[in-house]
Amino acid sequence: MDVIFASGNAGKVSEMQQLLAPFGLQLKSLKDFGLSGAEETATTFVENALIKARAAAHSAQLPAIADDSGLVVRALNGEPGVYSARYAGEDGNDAANNTKLLAQLSNQEDRRAYFFCCLVFLQHPNDPTPKIAFGRWHGEILQQPQGEGGFGYDPLFYVADQRVTAAQMNSTLKNQLSHRGQACQALLAQLQNQIWHHA
Repeated sequence: MDVIFASGNAGKVSEMQQLLAPFGLQLKSLKDFGLSGAEETATTFVENALIKARAAAHSAQLPAIADDSGLVVRALNGEPGVYSARYAGEDGNDAANNTKLLAQLSNQEDRRAYFFCCLVFLQHPNDPTPKIAFGRWHGEILQQPQGEGGFGYDPLFYVADQRVTAAQMNSTLKNQLSHRGQACQALLAQLQNQIWHHA
């Protein structure tokens, strides 16, 4: 079953392809269709994911999955939240975002944070009953980056029970533990009957 994943982020696309391939879902990305992402105009992960899924389903004429995810830092009242990818500005990149986060936390002792993921599945652009799933991955923000893997805030996100950052994990372990992995499992549990019913 072909599904468009409403993202142009190569790291996210690769993770999602690994997570969904065992279930017979062939994930296409926005780039496969020459599409750009919808503008994220909402202030919550759920609303942004719905905006992206509707736009992708409409443009590609395929069922769509969209993710909106980000880092939620307790001491910063939930920042960077839905603005995680553009925390350092619209032209920001991972390094700039990480630098800004460290600066914002420079005087904070409480460094608890979690990654949050909302995944939405739409059968078509006007699907009145979207499937929505969530994942939450708890950790803390280090004083400096560690690890070369992953993307985004992974080098700063320390997972105490694994004694490594998200950027130091292999992809298999990360996919098991991560917010996106958890949300995928929850979404697939909702989708299974539907997919097998139509197969």
